[in-house]
Amino acid sequence: MNDAAPLQTLSPKDFASDQEVRWCPGCGDYAILKAMLNALAQIGTAKEDIVFVSGIGCAARFPYYLSTYGFHTIHGRAPAIATGVKLANPALDVWVVSGDGDALSIGGNHLLHMLRRNVNLQFLLFNNEVYGLTKGQYSPTSRVGTRSPSTPSGSLDSPVSPTAFALGAGARFVARAIDTAQKALPGIFIRAHEHRGASFVEIFQNCLVYNDNVFSDFTAKEVAPVQQIHLEHGQPLIFGAQRDRGLRLNSKSLEIEAVTLGEGGITEQDVLVHDETNRTLAGILARMTPPVLPMALGVLYCNPAPSYEAAVASEIERASQAITDTGLNALLRSGPTWTVHS
Repeated sequence: MNDAAPLQTLSPKDFASDQEVRWCPGCGDYAILKAMLNALAQIGTAKEDIVFVSGIGCAARFPYYLSTYGFHTIHGRAPAIATGVKLANPALDVWVVSGDGDALSIGGNHLLHMLRRNVNLQFLLFNNEVYGLTKGQYSPTSRVGTRSPSTPSGSLDSPVSPTAFALGAGARFVARAIDTAQKALPGIFIRAHEHRGASFVEIFQNCLVYNDNVFSDFTAKEVAPVQQIHLEHGQPLIFGAQRDRGLRLNSKSLEIEAVTLGEGGITEQDVLVHDETNRTLAGILARMTPPVLPMALGVLYCNPAPSYEAAVASEIERASQAITDTGLNALLRSGPTWTVHS
């Protein structure tokens, strides 16, 4: 969990600001905001101890709609600024909100270093596979063939998997959720908050104006049971409307495959069990895509390690204790010195 202590009992409405919410009607961001308000009320941290930091894009308006502290910063630099906030005041509860373009294009380098350093904050990536604010250009997560104002003949770029990127950068907490999953999403936010260190959450967010239904291959009601698998630590990886499908490791190809329980003598004992602490398994789950394999939702990886700001504080304390008051003249002549002869 983070350092800011719960101080009072609050409701979701207590965390909502008085600003008019100005996203397109029907935008998935509304659902994410609702889930966040519910999560913050359950977490219970005082509003003055919370900071939301955002970059540029539709998602970046998030801090305006919360009655907490907030910074609407510059394109791609939210992770760097949030790191500074956390180092300056480790007691603050810091959340970062970014879009797939903001975080993984110009901001990719900053995000990588925030994750590898394991700064104790929560990073939320709103992924709609498009640049919505600048009118629908393809983004780093857009699929091959995506038609947009910048790729009228279809994108040729291979997309980035945000969760695979986070795992590769060394993130110690990686999760996935869907914007409209109001039962699951607040719980994911709470789990991310409980984790000490950098928490990365990818949220599939529908942009009904420029990329409507791009996730319908696994979010549509009629396909969701067979195209989604909800992860639970220590439980078998089973899915399907009848809970009769599972994931197992093929012993010959060493690749994960979907099987039907009861066929060919396959039982639940053949199905993999989810282990949040297994980075290799998390990487496999992160790269599964429908329709061959279901989309993995929930906590893919959780394996805490010491946080960056705690290490920085320890180093400052160690350095402070080592300082001796020897005077400026002695300090200038300490360490490597040399004499220059003309």
